[in-house]
Amino acid sequence: MTWRGVALLVLWLGSAWPVGAAENSELYNFVKPLDVVSLELAGTLLPSQTAEETGSGEILRRLTFKPVEQPALRLLPQAGHWDWTGAGAMSLRIQNAMDWAITLDVSIESAGGKVLRARVALPAGPAQTLLLPLAVTSPLAHGMRAGPPMPWSEGGQRWLLAETVEGELAADQVLAVSLSIPQPDSAQSILLGRFGTRQDDLQAPLYTQLVDSFGQYTRASWPEKGRDLAQLQGMLAREKAQLQDWLAKRPATDQFGGLLDGPVFKTTGFFHTSKLDGRWYLVTPEGHGFFSLGVNTVSSAHSKTYVEGREAMFDSLPPADDPLSAFYGTGDNRSDNGANRGRAFDHGRWYDFYNANRLRLYGAADPAQWRALSLDRLQAWGFNTLGNWSDPEFAGNQRVPYTMPLSIQGDFASIQTGQDWWGGMPDPFDPRFAMAAERAIAIASRDLRDDPWLIGYFADNELAWAAPGNDAASRYALAYATLRLTTDVPAKRAFLKQLRDKYRNQNGISKAWGIDLQAWELMEDPGFQAPLPDPAYPQIEKDLQNFLRLYADTYFKTIVDALKWHAPNQLLLGARFAVTTPEAVASCAQYCDVLSFNFYTRTPQSGYDWSLLHELDKPVLVSEFHFASRDRGPFWGGVSEVASEADRGPAYANFLAESLKEPQLVGVHWFQYLDQPVTGRLLDGENGHLGLIGITDVPFRGFVETVRKANLALPEQWLRSAGKQP
Repeated sequence: MTWRGVALLVLWLGSAWPVGAAENSELYNFVKPLDVVSLELAGTLLPSQTAEETGSGEILRRLTFKPVEQPALRLLPQAGHWDWTGAGAMSLRIQNAMDWAITLDVSIESAGGKVLRARVALPAGPAQTLLLPLAVTSPLAHGMRAGPPMPWSEGGQRWLLAETVEGELAADQVLAVSLSIPQPDSAQSILLGRFGTRQDDLQAPLYTQLVDSFGQYTRASWPEKGRDLAQLQGMLAREKAQLQDWLAKRPATDQFGGLLDGPVFKTTGFFHTSKLDGRWYLVTPEGHGFFSLGVNTVSSAHSKTYVEGREAMFDSLPPADDPLSAFYGTGDNRSDNGANRGRAFDHGRWYDFYNANRLRLYGAADPAQWRALSLDRLQAWGFNTLGNWSDPEFAGNQRVPYTMPLSIQGDFASIQTGQDWWGGMPDPFDPRFAMAAERAIAIASRDLRDDPWLIGYFADNELAWAAPGNDAASRYALAYATLRLTTDVPAKRAFLKQLRDKYRNQNGISKAWGIDLQAWELMEDPGFQAPLPDPAYPQIEKDLQNFLRLYADTYFKTIVDALKWHAPNQLLLGARFAVTTPEAVASCAQYCDVLSFNFYTRTPQSGYDWSLLHELDKPVLVSEFHFASRDRGPFWGGVSEVASEADRGPAYANFLAESLKEPQLVGVHWFQYLDQPVTGRLLDGENGHLGLIGITDVPFRGFVETVRKANLALPEQWLRSAGKQP
C-alpha cells in the first residue's frame, strides 16, 4: 500500500510485543501511550497533543479526517509484527465526535498480503468499544441477513461489534491496523482511547436470547410490542373497532375498486388496459379507471424461521406437550444461488411464531378468519389489490382483485450472468423451457380463466438479464456467458446461428469484430471470450444487442403463446424487472400487456430511465417498493431504508404522489404485508421490518394511518393529474 504525504509519529514508551493474545491485551493508548507504536497519518491529523473530556466524563483523544479522497490512520508496531494468535478480536475505544453517524472502514494487514476488512457505522453518541473479529464472519453465519442493532450493552459496557468481516488474516504476523473514512465531504472527527486485542469476540452473547416467546426482539421496546397476551388482545380489540369505522367510510367505487367519478371505458367483463388523453389506465371489468394499490405477500405462510442448531437465540420455545408445538416443522432451503450463498442454518427444524400468536390471540389459527381480517384491513387502509405471492386461497374472494405469479421451473438449461440472485437465467431456446412454461401456466390458471377478479399474471421474478455493474461486461453479461458455454446449450447454438447467418464464416466475423478467428469451430469451444464493445468495431455491440433481443423475444413469446391458450382473459403483467437491459424491456413491452419493475428507490423516477419508457409507450406497474427501518424489531433495514418508523409513512406518501406524475404508471405494490422474522425467513434469511403488521398480528398504527391517508387521497389527485395530460 502506498501512503502519500505520510506524517510519521513515533512514540517510544516501552516495549511489549509480540503480544501473547491468550488474554485481553492493550497495545496502545491514545490518551496515555504505553507501548512502542508508529502512527502514519495520511489526510488525517491529531489536532491536539492532549486529550479531551467527553460529555460522559471519559478522556479520549481527537483524530480528524480531512475532506480528501481516502483519509486514513495506520497503527504499526515500531518493528517486526504483532502476534495475535489466540485473540478473538481487535478492540478500540472510540467515540464519534460529530452529531451524525460516520462510516468507518477498518482493516487489519498481515504477512503475505492478507487483509481483513470491515465497514462500521459509527453512531453519534457516547463512547463504545469497537470489536473487529479476527475471522471472516457476517450475520449470514448466524442464519440472517442483518445482525442485532449496534451499539449493544453487555456486562455494563457499550460495544460496537463489526457484523460483517471479509478477507483473510495471518494472525501471528499482523503488520498494521488502519482506520479510514471513504471520501468525506467535510472534516470529520472521532475520539480514540485504548487499542489492543480481546480474547472473546462477544458474538456468542450478542446472538443469545434475541427473541421472546411471541417472536419479538427482546432488547428494544416500541409502541406495538406486546408485554403479555392481555396487552396484545387489547391492541387488537381497538384495531377492530377502528377497522369498522374506516370500512364504513370507504369511498364509493364499482365492485372491483374502479373510480365512479373517473373516465368510462369499454366494458369487457375482465381487467384490461386503455389509453385516454395521453394517460394509461387499468380498467375494471365494469369499465372504470383503476389505479392498482397493492400489497405483496398477503400470506400467513412466510413467517417461519429456522430454530435447529440456534435454539439459544430464542428466549422460549414451546416444549413438545404444549399446544403451540403444533407450529414446528422441518424444511430445507439449501441452495447456491446469490440470495442464499454463504448462509448457515438454512435447513432443519423451524418454528412459526406468527401463526402460533394467532392461536394465542384468537383461540384458533383459522385460515378463513385470517383471510377475512386481511381483506378488511386492506380495504380499510385504502388498498385495492392483492399483490404477488399472496395466499392463492384468496382466488374467488370477490372483494379485492388479485394477481398471480408464474414461477417457471424445470430441468431446462440455465445461464449464469453473475447476478443470479434467484438462480441462472432460463434458456428459452431449450424445448424443455417451453414445456415447463406450458405446465406452470396450465397449473396457475386452472379454474381461473373466467374469474373477472384476476387482473393478470407476472412472468417469473427478478431474472438476471445482466450482471451487477455499469460496465460493458456487466451490460452484456448474458451474451458473453452464453458464448463461453458448450454447444450442447441451446442458447449458444442460437447465438452462433445468428452470427453465422450474418457473417457466413470466420473471415466475416474477424473483420467485423477486429479479431483473428482462424476457424469458425473455435467459437464453439467452451470458454470462448468475445471482445468487449469497441467504437472501431461497432458490429460487436450491435451483435450483442441483437442476441439479447432474440433471447428476450424467445422468452416472452413462449410465455405469451401459452398464456393466450390457457388464460386468454387475463393480462400478462410483465417480468418484475430488477436488473435488466433495454433489449429485455423493449421485448417485454412488445409481448406483455404491462411492464413491471421492482423499484427500491425514493421515487419511481429514480428507478429507471423514464425517457426510454416514454418511447415504448406501455402501461407500467411498480410491482415492488418499500421503505423499512430498524426500530420495530427485525434487524434489516430493507432494500430502501429510512432512518426510523416515523419516516416510513411520509416516504410512502411521497412515492405515491410522485407516481401520479407519470402518465404511464397504472399502479404500485408495497412489499410486504407482514414483517419478516427477527431471525430470518426460511427462503434466504431476510429479516426486515417491511410490514404493515408485526409478528404478533398488530398493525404499526402510525404507519398504517399515514398509508391510509395517502391511499384515500389518490383518486382526487389521480383525476386532477389526468386532467393535466395533453
